[in-house]
Amino acid sequence: MRLPYVPDPPPTTTEDQARILASVQARRAPNPLLPLDLALLHSFPVTEGWNSFIGAIRTRTGLSTVVRELAICRVAVVNGALFEWEQHAPLLREGGLSDEALKVVGDAQADFSVELAGQVLSREQRAVLRYTDAMTKMVTVPDEVFNALKECFDEKEVVEVTATVAAYNCVSRFLVALDVGEKNH
Repeated sequence: MRLPYVPDPPPTTTEDQARILASVQARRAPNPLLPLDLALLHSFPVTEGWNSFIGAIRTRTGLSTVVRELAICRVAVVNGALFEWEQHAPLLREGGLSDEALKVVGDAQADFSVELAGQVLSREQRAVLRYTDAMTKMVTVPDEVFNALKECFDEKEVVEVTATVAAYNCVSRFLVALDVGEKNH
């Protein structure tokens, strides 16, 4: 980490800080705080917003575990966020993605429109991965890629996939810039 982590748990000086810390601890329970939390907790207001937003993305959307974690893992791969990959790839496997498919997702150069990807990933999964790549690499999503996603998901799900990709681009950039978990330097 390029900054020291806060102590675990960090000291609080106001009721508001104690409330924010308790909410992060509750979200992580029964597990301890992650290095990401110990980096974010340098700023209680940032931590509060992060916990609320990322918590909603992770636990309150209607996306399946596989769809959500595909987007998160692919962002991690494209942005080189190794800590993020290590946290989320096991969730993708637990969600039912095969080891062969996980290997394709983990290949930064993978082309999800080619034959190999079609053998190990469903049409919906490839649409999510192509959309994630476009959002992450180019920001502007080509109509063909957007339309492929829209053919597989309803409007609510398209918004939720888009928000997941956007949110985890934020996460990965934070992790890489500060070298959270000491994975990137």
